[in-house]
Amino acid sequence: MLPTDAVPSPTGVLLARTAVLPDPTDSDRAVSPALGAVVLVGITVATAAVLGTVLFGQAAALGGSPPTATFEVTAADDRITLSHEGGDAVDVHALRVRISVDGEPLAHQPPVPFFAAEGFHGGPSGAFNPETDDEWAVGETTTLRVAATNEPALDPGARLTVELFYGDQRFASLSTRVDG
Repeated sequence: MLPTDAVPSPTGVLLARTAVLPDPTDSDRAVSPALGAVVLVGITVATAAVLGTVLFGQAAALGGSPPTATFEVTAADDRITLSHEGGDAVDVHALRVRISVDGEPLAHQPPVPFFAAEGFHGGPSGAFNPETDDEWAVGETTTLRVAATNEPALDPGARLTVELFYGDQRFASLSTRVDG
């Protein structure tokens, strides 16, 4: 019995068979693990750069300069009406509202935008309603109805103050007397 890697020669001497492998071509070669690591690091850095830019941009938008605008406030019974009279449009999602009656803040402040928030009847009409667009523009009005469960009450003759904040910066302070 002959070994599988040996063949008989014409003279009867066993010769070892050797395999000759062809030279590998570019399509036969595998990708180096080092190259794969470099590509993975590159993708990670690019992703981090894009994510950082997006997050920094959002933070800059909220931390940027507040809009320059004028507003008017009226109040009667349980209704507070705010009108955008002039100036820049206001991004409602960057807006925060603080309402006080005779110097005392309401127990429940309105989140903006909102619908059916604690301390208020239903949802507001206009710019503070989540079904409207994201910008409060000149000529638009919004109305809130303060619930009797919110204190202090909007009693006739009380001084109502509404402060508007863009991020943490107050950019408007409005005041009026509550009509009966």
